Amino acid sequence: MSVFQSRAWQSAWWETWGHDPGLRLIRPWNGQTSGLYESRYRLKGVLPVRSLQFVGTSYRSLRTPRTEYNRFCPAEVSGKDLLSEMVAVLEQNPWSEVVFSDLLSGSEELSALVTIAATHKWAFRINAADEGYAVATDGRFEAYLGSLGASSRLRLYNRRKLLETRGDIRLDNAWPDRAEAFFDALNLFHRARWKKDCVTARSREFHMKFLARVMGEGGQPMLSLLTCDGQIVSVLYNVWYEGVVYNIQAGFEENFHKKLSLGSLHLGYAIEEAFQRADTFKFDFLAGEGKNEDYKSRFATENYQFISVMLVKSLLFRALYWMRG
Repeated sequence: MSVFQSRAWQSAWWETWGHDPGLRLIRPWNGQTSGLYESRYRLKGVLPVRSLQFVGTSYRSLRTPRTEYNRFCPAEVSGKDLLSEMVAVLEQNPWSEVVFSDLLSGSEELSALVTIAATHKWAFRINAADEGYAVATDGRFEAYLGSLGASSRLRLYNRRKLLETRGDIRLDNAWPDRAEAFFDALNLFHRARWKKDCVTARSREFHMKFLARVMGEGGQPMLSLLTCDGQIVSVLYNVWYEGVVYNIQAGFEENFHKKLSLGSLHLGYAIEEAFQRADTFKFDFLAGEGKNEDYKSRFATENYQFISVMLVKSLLFRALYWMRG
């Protein structure tokens, strides 16, 4: 199970966004699966739609942190039991569309949805396919570095010496005492790079709730600050959970030094720390690409794919959705 299906993530998400107009909880989370909720809205402002989605995701109306590795059933449920449980939920709840985001490609759940749609003559559509990347950290860090290309190794590790000539370099965990300063810095870096905040006031409320609660499930917030002479120059929003370090967000000073990629160097420190921990077997970059390049693929030792799908019942809605592309 991933950190996104933890009670901490799911409960904090629902408390933050679940009481918006038109939303209703259908099935609560249980620490092993994603919860399910109904969203009601009007298509083109006219046609009423009942949309069934995973708690933590929003297909249309909400801007929220991305919730990945979504699961319909616990991992131990498979075969006919899995199919039966999914059919029961989909048949017992009225809906116009089902939008299930970020299911693992090749998963039994995804195959079951294809079967269910065909059996019931529901339209099935792939909305998105996104690559995710990770580093297996159960070996030696030196061996991992040796497996990288020369350019990647330079950016991730070898230019540490140059970084250290720029001043007093420190790595600190901002949780809990400096968490607000951490998110302020994350927003500052994102405004410079993307022209918008990374964390809104509402999503900051969510993150603070989640981070406080995940410790109760054995998780560890790792809000990593990289400072030079006391000034924050890079931040990594990581969380350790059940042997995996999840890299949820990152930000850095772009104009610090023309020969240094602060974001990559900071990742290098975090990946090395994951290798050094006996209780950790993976550093997960999650899905998404960088602004100028797909840097995650350069540093990863393994990759996976998330698939987001839509099921639609009525012929009218099928025609409208398919016409929109």
